Order: sequence, then C-alpha cells, then structure tokens
Amino acid sequence: MHYNANLTADRPTFVTHLECGMTGERYDADMLQGLSRVGRPLLVRYDLDGVRAAVSPADLSQRPADLWRYRELLPVRKVENIVSLGEIATPIVSLRKIGAGAGAANLLVKDEGRLPTGSFKARGLVMAISMAKELGVTTIAMPTNGNAGAAAAAYAAQAGIEAVIFCPDDTPEINVREIAAQGARVYRVNGLIDDCGKLVAAGKEANGWFDLSTLKEPYRIEGKKTMGLELAEQLGWELPDVIFYPTGGGTGLIGMWKAFAELEALGWIGSKRPRMVAVQAEGCAPMVRAWEAGERHATRWEDAHTVAAGIRVPQAVGDFLILDAVRESNGFACAVSDAAILEAVEDAARLDGLLLCPEGGATLAAWRAAVADGRVSPDETALLFNCATGLKYPMEDRSRQLDRHGPIDFSAI
Repeated sequence: MHYNANLTADRPTFVTHLECGMTGERYDADMLQGLSRVGRPLLVRYDLDGVRAAVSPADLSQRPADLWRYRELLPVRKVENIVSLGEIATPIVSLRKIGAGAGAANLLVKDEGRLPTGSFKARGLVMAISMAKELGVTTIAMPTNGNAGAAAAAYAAQAGIEAVIFCPDDTPEINVREIAAQGARVYRVNGLIDDCGKLVAAGKEANGWFDLSTLKEPYRIEGKKTMGLELAEQLGWELPDVIFYPTGGGTGLIGMWKAFAELEALGWIGSKRPRMVAVQAEGCAPMVRAWEAGERHATRWEDAHTVAAGIRVPQAVGDFLILDAVRESNGFACAVSDAAILEAVEDAARLDGLLLCPEGGATLAAWRAAVADGRVSPDETALLFNCATGLKYPMEDRSRQLDRHGPIDFSAI
C-alpha cells in the first residue's frame, strides 16, 4: 500500500455522538464543542457494530504503520481535513539490563519520543487540530508545560490555524523556542500551567479563541487513544499485565482505557486488562492523594514543583476519569521523588542505551518502587511510557579534554 494511503484514501466514518464523561448527556459530534454543561470532558462515541463490519485486524495489518491506520475509530470525517507530520507507530524497547537487575524479563518501554515534535503530545494535538480544521476554527489557544504547545504550534502551522500559547516562565527553553519557531505566539507567564489556563479562558471570552486546553475539547483523547490501539496490535492483540503512565492531565491514560473498551466491544481483544498505574512526582501528586483517600475528584496541589515539568499539573479537569480507570483496572497511583526520577533517567541511558525524558524516568522509578514493595511482580510484563525524547532536556557534561599536541597516556583512556 502507498506510504500515505491512510491520509488520502476515502474510508467510512462511524462517529455517532459526543457524551459527557460524567452524566452521559449526548451532544452533536458535528458541531464545535468544549466541555459539557456540567463542565466535564466530552467523549467521542462510535457505531462499533459498523466498525466491526467495515474493518478487521487483518485489514489494519496491510496499511502503513502510522496513527491514521485506525481511521474507522477516529473522529475526522473528511480526508482533506487530516493534518499530519508523519505520526509513525512508535517502537517497544526492552530494558533488559535494568530488568535483569530486578529479576524481571519483561520490562518494556513504549518510546513515544520518535513522534513528530519529539513527544506523545503529537498524538493528541494532531487529532485536535485536524478536528479544529474540520469544524472551522481559525485561532486556538492553550496552556502548556512545553511539549503540548510545541505539537499544537506545528500542527496549527500546517493547518493554517493561528496558535496562541501560554507557558510557565520556567518551561524548558527548548520548548519555548520550538513553539515560536513553528509560528505560534508564545507567552511566558509567572505562574503554573493552571494559571496559564485561566489566561486562555479570559482570552477566549475577549478574543473568541478556541480553547484547546487538555480535555476541554473532545478530540485530544481520541488521538491519545491510539497509544492503546497501537500497543494492542504490536503485542498481537494482547495487553501487558501492568502499564505505568506519567500522569499530569491524564489524557493518555483515559484514552487508552477507552481504547481497550472499544477493542473488546469489537471482539479484537478479550476481557483481560492491564493494571493502570498513574505515576506522579512527590512535588505534584494530586491524583495520588485522591486515590489514597478514596476520592473520585482531586483537589488542587499547592506549590507544585518537580524536574518532570510534563507532570506538573496541579489540577486536572479529567481527574475522575483518571481515577475511575485506575480503580476499575485494580491499579494504583504512586508518587516518586525527583532524585529517583533522575537516577532512573541516568540508569536507562547508561545501562540500556535509552535516553528517557524526566517523565519517562518517573515511570521507571515507579516500577522499581512497585517491584521492591511487592505491588508488581518481576514476572509480570510491565510497560512504561517514555513520553518524549530525552534529547530535549539538559544533560550533564561528562566529556573530558585532550591536548592533541602533548603526550597522551592511552592506557588511561
């Protein structure tokens, strides 16, 4: 099949409606929508009987290996509205040496850093921007801790949509410059990501921007859902025993849980589910606190701080959907220290050659802690998500200097 067939072939669409994740109230899927009437995320629903009749796993295997191979389970109706920068299927990499050190043979990483703009934010934003194009949006605005803003800027540029991005003033410099280089108007804000979100809301009222904040429109979930679809297909339509997911806004965790339900309804997988582990940092752990307290909603985390900027989200609008998935899967939420995160990043690079981002390091640190305290067995297949390339983050300079004009003791090198 031609390399871009998924982007150009006419394929049937099966979206029936949108549904409030809290109340189940239905909304028109062909109108521009934000949050539901009760201020909660909307979920896209499909005619799964129609999908089952139209496509099979065998059909998918004949298509190019990119995100758009799952078109029948995605919301874009018109092929001309698809935007793409080459959203390839990301590899699953084994951490053999680290795993062996804990007696584990099946420690896997899904390396999302291979996606456009270097992070898994590409999945959500390619879908959100494609749908914004389809529904006539001309200007989007959003808050970001870095990688989401970069993905939004890139796809908005391709779609011909204006992008206005607000980020905390300590956002990694590479992300701020990347956002600006891709044509967005980017502003540093003296606050956290939820403070930036308040500016987006105010600007929406003043300037008519469309709010593309996490879970405040229905389609980023659908893009992130492809992690679950792709993972199941890569593992032969089986699922791992446990998934460790770096959780800020939690779109990917929610999306994967939705994907698994849709795949079972299609008959492509059985009823087995992985235990979903929401990984946060000790300096910003609202989901962990709510999970431990048995609450369905998480209150704002004050004075949020961590080296893993992507999970520094003090409050998430989809908190109940995250916690529901964790509990329904018999999973758990856990927090790890910045020291453990940095140690995990260093070990993965030094021992197994995989350069994790800090958020990916958090999942490895959480797996180590869970194996040590018995919540996860070394015999279980565990899958960690590395959500961005480690190349975007500062690295310690450990190089050494040689003077080529002087004597060199090669035995010491």
